[in-house]
Amino acid sequence: MIQPAIHAPNAPDPAWDWRKIAYHVQLSRALDAMEEERLVPEKKVLYQFSARGHDMAQVMLGLRLTDVRDAACGYYRSRPMLLALGVDVADALGSSMARAGGYSDGRDIGVVFNYPNPHGASALPMCGGVGAQYTPTAGWAQAIEYHRSVLKDPAYDAAIAVVLGGEASVATNGFWAALTIATTQKLPMLFFIEDNGYGISVPSSYQTPGGDIAANLASFGGLTILTGDGTDPAEAARLIGQATDHVRTQRTPMLLRLKVPRLQGHSFQDTQAYKSDETVAAEWARDPLPRLKDYLVGAVLEPGEWDAIEADAQAAAEAAREAAEARPVADPDTVTRHVFFDGDMQVEGGQWTHGYAPPDPVAEPAPEGQRINMVTAIRRTLDQELEANPRLVLFGEDIGPKGGVHAVTLGLQEKYGHDRVFDTSLSEEGIVGRAVGMALAGLMPVPEIQFRKYAEPATEQINDCGTMRWRTNNRFAAPMVLRVPGGFFKCGDPWHSQTNEVAFVHQPGWKVAVPSNAEDAVGLLRGAMRGNDPVIFFEHRAMLDDAWARRPWPGDAYVLEFGKGRKLAEGDAITIVTWGAMAPRCQEAAQGVSADVIDLRTLMPWDSEMVLESVRRTRRCLIVHEDLKTAGFGAEIAAVVADEAFLDLDAPVARLTMPDIPSPHNPVLLDWAVPSVARIRARIDELVAF
Repeated sequence: MIQPAIHAPNAPDPAWDWRKIAYHVQLSRALDAMEEERLVPEKKVLYQFSARGHDMAQVMLGLRLTDVRDAACGYYRSRPMLLALGVDVADALGSSMARAGGYSDGRDIGVVFNYPNPHGASALPMCGGVGAQYTPTAGWAQAIEYHRSVLKDPAYDAAIAVVLGGEASVATNGFWAALTIATTQKLPMLFFIEDNGYGISVPSSYQTPGGDIAANLASFGGLTILTGDGTDPAEAARLIGQATDHVRTQRTPMLLRLKVPRLQGHSFQDTQAYKSDETVAAEWARDPLPRLKDYLVGAVLEPGEWDAIEADAQAAAEAAREAAEARPVADPDTVTRHVFFDGDMQVEGGQWTHGYAPPDPVAEPAPEGQRINMVTAIRRTLDQELEANPRLVLFGEDIGPKGGVHAVTLGLQEKYGHDRVFDTSLSEEGIVGRAVGMALAGLMPVPEIQFRKYAEPATEQINDCGTMRWRTNNRFAAPMVLRVPGGFFKCGDPWHSQTNEVAFVHQPGWKVAVPSNAEDAVGLLRGAMRGNDPVIFFEHRAMLDDAWARRPWPGDAYVLEFGKGRKLAEGDAITIVTWGAMAPRCQEAAQGVSADVIDLRTLMPWDSEMVLESVRRTRRCLIVHEDLKTAGFGAEIAAVVADEAFLDLDAPVARLTMPDIPSPHNPVLLDWAVPSVARIRARIDELVAF
């Protein structure tokens, strides 16, 4: 029997490609030096972060991500890992120089990377906010398990998700949200913490007691922890190999903390004046590059081989510089492309890139049966799409056995199981962030934020999701449908009754639906779940069981196009523009008046063509909405009308809204604050008589 080779305890492990490690570490060093010594002073690179000290461990990690379904999400100091994954060096350097091509076509700073990799592990789109990488990675890990256990795809059997972060990031909401998700769901996720002791200038002891997250998590349930020296080649290789093997075989989360030095400032502009000379000297004494050379030369490499590898890395860096400098700046006329899907398919992310083809839509409703309320209509649409599309998943707080606090998902978990309809921890950042990762992995997530006000903790993830297609220049997209109930219901309060739809409209890349009735809710929701863009689906609480909002089922194939308003009444004396819970009030208030009453139905995009055509004919415009007046969406509509139909107006463009206050709790106070039928009618009469 042939016995396996045994290497000496201190000899380099032959399972690793040490020449490749040496090359990529030297390449990373060459790029850092080139930027700091030449390209930044020449103002060809405007935003630079050195990876010196972090580089060896990251390269080792990248070389362990060998499964085509693996994914990693890093942060601004993660270029060495990208080089090990195989990113084109000219792309890496050209992105730092904000040239055409590369990670973003010059739209984003070069350290904010992405790498759709058809031949190996992908680097998920990094975000500019510290800690924002954690929950999308948890979502990717959960999607891996979904592909394995629900879709029964063996290609995901050994795949893992890896997130990289510095020691300062362990204080963020994203870190703790992802840790909760990964451990409670037992996900194949590796938390790779590079502890250099400083968050810019703030010591790690301000981020976690004692400055050691591994020690502080020692008793955290469901988490295996390793910690050690990321500058010792033998120890780093052993720990990284052990960590990746554990996650790949045990399918449970692990945290690996490696102590590394940050050999340069936080960024090029950081002088590190807050560090003593002794501290800086001690850090340089821990530089992993000379330790790697000492470890390899004489054991794996001849002295001349090390020098030859260094020369090859320098030559590759110089060739990349020449190629990057030859690239032009992107044509400014292209910078408005790829905010939404425009016909050019993204490289990675979304169910469409995984073979999903939406059924042919029916643009006109085919009413059948008795009138149903919005709750029933939304539930039936979710049920239908769950049945038809195995990639669709629903999740949020209390949506499982309880069926949601508004009963919209009642019975769906019982029918489709815990894998497809599930409750989450109480973390809105975790809900939306995990949805991002699941969408990137080819699922269609339909997360719920329980009330509009509770979306605030998820603002960063909402913004990052919406801008993803644009900032990666269509390399990645994360289509989802984010269901958000809100608005008044019987009474109000500052926490459950907020609308503030305009905040979503102001997040680039999100479509926003605001249906007022069951029919529109069905058509918009179905289209959103079959689409290729992220959608905010706003469910007004007052309309969920409102008699006016009830409509017959519009048919199993009905899809309502976004950006198409509906006239609830037609006339020539005034145009009334509204949406949501104000639609029935405006329709009632306009009775007996020759008025166009337009329910916009969606705010992004909104039907400016219908509004302008109507205003040019009626010569008067009243905008009614529940949200606050100052900077509400009505201001946008008024501005467009004033810009494009000013000479057609016979009266000032008017708005009737809530005052600039939170929603009051007492029904008497609420009725005073929200536009009533009587107040709307009074404003109509005033404008018609103007």
